[in-house]
Amino acid sequence: MNHIISGAMLPDGTITDLFVADGVLVDEAPSGAQTIDAQGLVVLPGLVDMHTHLREPGREDAETVESGTLAAARGGFTAVCAMANTQPVTDTAEKAEHILDLGEQAGHAQVVPIGAISEGLKGERLAELALMHRSRANVRMFSDDGMCLMDAQLMRRALEWVKPFGGLIAQHSQDSQLAGPGACCHESEISGRLGLGGWPPVAEAVIVARDVMLAEATGSRVHVCHISTAEGVDVVRWAKRRGIQVTAEVTPHHLLLGTELLEGYDTTFKVNPPLRTSEHREAIREALIDGTIDVVGTDHAPHAPQDKDHAFVDARPGMLGLEQALAVVMEVAGEELGWGGIADRMSVAPARIAGIAGQGRPLAPGEPANLVLVDPSARAVVDKRESASLSRNNPYDGLDLPDPVRLTMYRGRITHQR
Repeated sequence: MNHIISGAMLPDGTITDLFVADGVLVDEAPSGAQTIDAQGLVVLPGLVDMHTHLREPGREDAETVESGTLAAARGGFTAVCAMANTQPVTDTAEKAEHILDLGEQAGHAQVVPIGAISEGLKGERLAELALMHRSRANVRMFSDDGMCLMDAQLMRRALEWVKPFGGLIAQHSQDSQLAGPGACCHESEISGRLGLGGWPPVAEAVIVARDVMLAEATGSRVHVCHISTAEGVDVVRWAKRRGIQVTAEVTPHHLLLGTELLEGYDTTFKVNPPLRTSEHREAIREALIDGTIDVVGTDHAPHAPQDKDHAFVDARPGMLGLEQALAVVMEVAGEELGWGGIADRMSVAPARIAGIAGQGRPLAPGEPANLVLVDPSARAVVDKRESASLSRNNPYDGLDLPDPVRLTMYRGRITHQR
């Protein structure tokens, strides 16, 4: 269906009408178009998430590509990058193409497969990096997320392999000697008092430091997943001043939520890296605002109840993130970023860094009609029962937050509207 979006405000404050015909923005109203009244609403390019766990194949009890992309559309996303830690792991061209096909079948958002760096996420041998790139899936981003690639030589080889096609290696920065399998709480007074394994900030920073130096040595690109500490930010800031090709993301939950929430041993708040203290939250917030941190990545990590219903140390780490991501960014940094900054950190920059054509584009004639209409004043109390996700491990349940997304359009088709 063709559309006229009437009276929307662009990120620069301009009030305009947008015309959509056959999935593309055009310069004049198409015949037979449906009019969408956007008075008082802001229009942004469709949001892009570089860090999504869709769980399919293997854990369809927690999420499917269908349900995960529905959640994405409700959050204003028109593209999500699907992490490789599925069952089986996305470490071959055929498996990457399967993820691509599942996304096309669902149709609620573009699904961009991320390939594993190492076979089976074991950190021992490189996966089929070049073959995944040359496949129909055109994989450009590779990550063992959830598992830090500890072997420096293997990391160097991965960076070298992806350089010819401009690929990106995305690292879960966690030194396994400093923060091992039992590390589940920010190392602090609280971790000692609660008897939980400490996860010190240096365990993040030393891997970030190693990887940016390897990126410099190879002339390749490295991306820091879910950065959570002031020390990690300092390393990224230093590397950027040095001209190293490094980018970084921050999650909504690390921007808003703190380690004090672990006081009740509620496994909803178990995540890796863990929630941090206020000084780290402030450091990553400032880094997002000043551009040291390039993007917001949700690390949307759905889990079935049987994976969370354990003692804190035994529960699976991870939180939902897609549906409240924009709300959290508006809440913690909206005034400082402005709509242009939000559009950059949540759409333009992630699409550019991940190499996703047709996403994060200007809202101009000739561009794909991937967009989101935002109500800047709406608020609501989050109710986890209303999620499109199959899982309910939503850390924002019960919080009063912005409720911004009024309509999401992907390839000219409305995928969410309220």
